[in-house]
This record gives sequence, structure tokens and C-alpha cells, in this order.
Amino acid sequence: MNFLFSLVGCSQLGPHNGSVVARSLKLSSGLEKAYHVSPEKAQRLSPIIIQSADQYQVSPVLIAALIRQESNYNSAARSSSGAVGLAQIIPSYWQDHCIGDLSDEATNIQCSSFILNHYYGLAGSWSKATAYYNVGPTGYESSFWTRHKAKKYARQVKHHEKELKAAL
Repeated sequence: MNFLFSLVGCSQLGPHNGSVVARSLKLSSGLEKAYHVSPEKAQRLSPIIIQSADQYQVSPVLIAALIRQESNYNSAARSSSGAVGLAQIIPSYWQDHCIGDLSDEATNIQCSSFILNHYYGLAGSWSKATAYYNVGPTGYESSFWTRHKAKKYARQVKHHEKELKAAL
């Protein structure tokens, strides 16, 4: 197991803590309690989050919190900047790395996990990787105000992580 993943992964949901099914059930329950996601949606999305987290060595709690921040679990979310889906991904920017329809829940979650892992590699910390998710590495470095906005975003995602961890 990747040492860095063990530091950020929720110990209850990490890859060495049971089957995907068992971890998905736990995450599903947490999504319902912490974020008021419907049972049907929580049960549908939890295994996708767990599997994507395992594949890209990202905490499933971080992925779930990022989705809470980006779309509040609205699969049909669209932004004025062209971002789509649960994790609000801009297709034109990520089309070379995220193959498929980004309005599809599974594709969107898998792509967001890839992006977080990619940004972690650039940033060296999960907090900064989360900030990059909001404004990109270039945006982060472009000005104090953009960096301030991105850090605020990362703190909001961290708050959602804490809410979910408390519900698990």
C-alpha cells in the first residue's frame, strides 16, 4: 500500500479494511447521515467512490467531500464555466485524460480521483491538491486572491471531510 495513502485514507474505508461491498455500505451510511444523500443514490455511488479511491490512491472520504462541495451530489449539475457532473469537471480540459462521458456518474467520479491524484503529485500535499482542483496549478500561482480563494475552497472540503468522518 502506498504510504501516503495510508496517511490520508480513512482507516475505516481504506483498502485493507474489508471488501469493497463492506466499505461501500459503511460509506453509503455516512453519506446519508452527513450529507443527506438519498439511500438509493448513496448505495449507487459508494462502490464507485471506493473503487476509484483504491485505483488512484486517494482517500474515499476526500472524494466524497469534494463531491459534496462541488455539486451537493447533484449528478446533473452544470456550471456556467462548462463543468459537468458530480465533481464538476471541465470536459475540454480533461478530455485527453478522462475518456468517456463526464456526465456519467462513474466516469465523473473516476476522473475526479485521477485529477486529485495528479494534483497531489504536483502539489505534494492533499490540501494544496484540493486547492488546485478548484483553480488549477497555474491559477493557484497567478495571484494572491486566486490562491486565497483556492485555500478557502480546500478548507470547505476539509470541513465536509470532518462531517463525513463523524458520521462513519
